[in-house]
Amino acid sequence: MPPAHDSKTVARRALRIAQPGTPALYLFALQAEEVLQIADISRVSRDDAGKLIGYQRPQVRKHIQEIVDYLNTEAAVFPNPIILALSSNVRFQSSRGPGAGDGLATSGVLSIPLPQPGKPKPAWIVDGQQRALALSRTQRQQFPVPVTAFVADSVGFQRDQFLRINNTRPLPRGLVTELLPEVDSPLPPRLAIKKAPSALCDVLNADKASPFYGLIKRASTNRQQAPNAVITDTLVVEMIQESLTSPAGCLFPYRDVARNETDFDGILQALCTYWSAVRDTFPDAWGKPPTKSRLMHGAGIRAMGRLMDRVLGTVDPRLPEAPQLVSKHLAVIAPHCQWTGGTWGELNLRWNEIENVSRHVQELSNYLIRVYLNERAGIR
Repeated sequence: MPPAHDSKTVARRALRIAQPGTPALYLFALQAEEVLQIADISRVSRDDAGKLIGYQRPQVRKHIQEIVDYLNTEAAVFPNPIILALSSNVRFQSSRGPGAGDGLATSGVLSIPLPQPGKPKPAWIVDGQQRALALSRTQRQQFPVPVTAFVADSVGFQRDQFLRINNTRPLPRGLVTELLPEVDSPLPPRLAIKKAPSALCDVLNADKASPFYGLIKRASTNRQQAPNAVITDTLVVEMIQESLTSPAGCLFPYRDVARNETDFDGILQALCTYWSAVRDTFPDAWGKPPTKSRLMHGAGIRAMGRLMDRVLGTVDPRLPEAPQLVSKHLAVIAPHCQWTGGTWGELNLRWNEIENVSRHVQELSNYLIRVYLNERAGIR
């Protein structure tokens, strides 16, 4: 039977499932060609003010083509539904009669308005971006597609659902960390512990007073708009998280675990004080791609982050003279560092042989801390 629609709507037989405390779910079917007619793919990007918009992965061309090739076969089965967030403009009309509902679900007709020229589409893909793209390219445009949908005009709610739905899948770490600060509802513990470090990473990248300003690459980073972004965001997030969650970390005292409160201003002051001194101590290594400077590399960021715990364990970053004091402490390790050339003494590794693997991160961290502890007695 052809799809029930007119020039303004797509109407489908649907089941409505009401779950306590959440928007109702709708289960229905679309034809392959209709998915992207009514639904947009919202990819992660930022507006002119730097605010995060969207939430989807970038396209994976090879995977999409594999799905297209499969859908073009006569034996294709498509059991996994596309998950959509619908605008509040959709309408559901329950069926009449005693058989319309069974206490769990109600049958009826869901009417979805077709997009008008110059207007946004009435739906957004929360899960199934690559499958939707493949469906739009298959030769079988009338292929029936299962759809699960909920009504949500709020991008924040859509983003929250996207994270939860994809929580057990291998989402790119950078995409997860960038989305976390934008989610207001309670998160699983594994994600919640990364929310504060990711929010701090956002500020460090966006604040012109930060030594990291414009240097951090996030999932939404446009290379043309941010040509200086050379540090992967997950490295900064991991550096902050390690210091913030370890009792030996210099950022740990800024957390009040009993009250579930965090002194973000104090943490930002500490981070900016220390890393500004790092930038000024190693100007020739700062801001370069990791292929040209291991200071901007994963091993460099992590190792200098662990040194930060030692330095700021001695210097109070709230003191007016803290920037000068931190610089003096870093000056004692400067002659021993080989960020852009030469060989790391005791490590017996050329500068560009340092890799972002656990063994190298640990060896470089231990070396820098050992040099620092041996030399800091002479600081005046």
